[in-house]
Amino acid sequence: MLQENLTLLVGSVFLLSLLVGSFLNVVIHRLPIMLDRQWKLQADEFLGRESVQPTEPYNLVVPRSACPHCGAPIKSHQNIPVVSYLLLGGRCANCKARISPRYPVVELATAILSAAVAWRFGWHWQTVAALAFTWALVALTVIDLDHQILPDVITLPLLWLGLLLSLAWSAGLVPPIPVDPASAIVGGAAGYLSLWLVYWAFKLVTGKEGMGYGDFKLFGAFGAWMGWQMLPLIILFSAFAGAVIGILLVAVRGRDRNIPIPFGPYLAAAGWIALMWGPQILGGYLAFSGLDR
Repeated sequence: MLQENLTLLVGSVFLLSLLVGSFLNVVIHRLPIMLDRQWKLQADEFLGRESVQPTEPYNLVVPRSACPHCGAPIKSHQNIPVVSYLLLGGRCANCKARISPRYPVVELATAILSAAVAWRFGWHWQTVAALAFTWALVALTVIDLDHQILPDVITLPLLWLGLLLSLAWSAGLVPPIPVDPASAIVGGAAGYLSLWLVYWAFKLVTGKEGMGYGDFKLFGAFGAWMGWQMLPLIILFSAFAGAVIGILLVAVRGRDRNIPIPFGPYLAAAGWIALMWGPQILGGYLAFSGLDR
């Protein structure tokens, strides 16, 4: 039935992705804390000092979700994506403290982007791959906005998955995923090395770090998923968006130019656009410029 009804497929993916968005909220909140504890524990071991890190289990499963204000456990019926937030009026059921609207925003954004992916690729295994790609980008975007990190635990599996998917390449598949293995391998290497070279050139000239290593890995993942051919489009879109928003922040809010702005969200947005419409955008540009003749 799903194969014959695109609307039903899109609707099903939308509902499923609301639940995924709820899980991504957990990842966004807990993963940086988990990494921070792990880094501090490693530092304590390296320095040979007694660790003061909490010993109770803390991961994506335990402890149960609770209100950050009063610590009251969140019950199952209070954790329905978007719906529970609206029914509770955006407040904790126990202490009435305000709940950040970011939680339903992440859930809705995940569902809308996922539905668009299902509409774009239809009933095909490419849809499953593109959904995993999209969910990873949602988590990376918000984590980078909050903490200015792009965790290896997400970027590196994304890179390797893109390379492995290239083994399923076929000339009859609708682009842009997966690409042929040669394009994926060159794309992964070119994506990482290009930003790595920019990073060191900027540091040698200014003495400052212009971006983090997570940006290199994410750009390399895009190359592995969509081939080296798509990298110029992605970096052009992300750099343009970053420049425009950065100028607006300085002009409107008076933001200090020395305060770093995370580049990951712009890369993620550009990568997702390339996943959805990259070949059409490139084809339109080449046709407009006459370079395809």
